[in-house]
Amino acid sequence: MARAAHRVLFVGAMQLDPTILRTSFDLVIDRAPDLTLRFYEVLFARAPELAPMFRRDRNVQAKMLAGAIAAVLDHLDDAPWLETTLGELGAKHATYGVTTAMYDTVGAALLATLAEIAAEAWTPEVEQQWKLAYGAIAAMMQAGVPLPRRPTQPSMELVIEA
Repeated sequence: MARAAHRVLFVGAMQLDPTILRTSFDLVIDRAPDLTLRFYEVLFARAPELAPMFRRDRNVQAKMLAGAIAAVLDHLDDAPWLETTLGELGAKHATYGVTTAMYDTVGAALLATLAEIAAEAWTPEVEQQWKLAYGAIAAMMQAGVPLPRRPTQPSMELVIEA
């Protein structure tokens, strides 16, 4: 995979370093090609109530997640792609019942899994970059979720209690 020269991107006032993210992800994948299967083990150990939301074969789900992470890392320099793609992904996840609180649970499980596999390579700088990246990804996904539509006039189904 061809990589752009070392660049630093900004997410708000924070610096996001694609090279650190890509390099650390490559290391984790080299050490544990089944990273996403391990992620689901960690996630469901921490939040077993989420397991029923994942109805697909776990191997298929893991491949989809691995592909999504790789695609995001490949497009870190393409803000319009990230905003559009992650927004659409967030809207799709909302239809599955994913709530805002679940993003924190998933993020904590993902970071724990990355840290476990990276071991000594999981430095404070790498951790900070992944926290920042996941926060940006989650925010873009949540930005794609449409706000509940508010009726402009009462409907027949509206119930007003005194």
